[in-house]
Amino acid sequence: MRIPNHLRYSSEHLWTKLDADGVWLAGITDYAQDLLGDIVFVDAPAVGTSLEGGKPCGLVESVKTGSDLHALVDGVVVEVNQKAIDSPELINDKPYDTWIFKFKPNVVDFADQLLTADAYQNHINNA
Repeated sequence: MRIPNHLRYSSEHLWTKLDADGVWLAGITDYAQDLLGDIVFVDAPAVGTSLEGGKPCGLVESVKTGSDLHALVDGVVVEVNQKAIDSPELINDKPYDTWIFKFKPNVVDFADQLLTADAYQNHINNA
């Protein structure tokens, strides 16, 4: 299982990184997609949706189960990855290349409150 050092993570198994256009990408981790199995459906939050940190904002379904997407932080959705919606199996193939939505956070330094790769590894080891 891969946990790239350049990303930040939530305890609800989302990753995030700052994109070149100044907004943040969000997707599910390799650990999460592995637990879910073959992903068959993604219900991403719509553009313009207000996010509330830690609260459900979307859904990922696999052949085994469904799992809520929990917002990383308060903010607003600015884009949805239509490729992930149309071909959800991309998340299984490349979880860190397949973002689900982009967002603008309400707080500039929110990433400091998220887990580093090492902290995320410790989190899943203790789950």
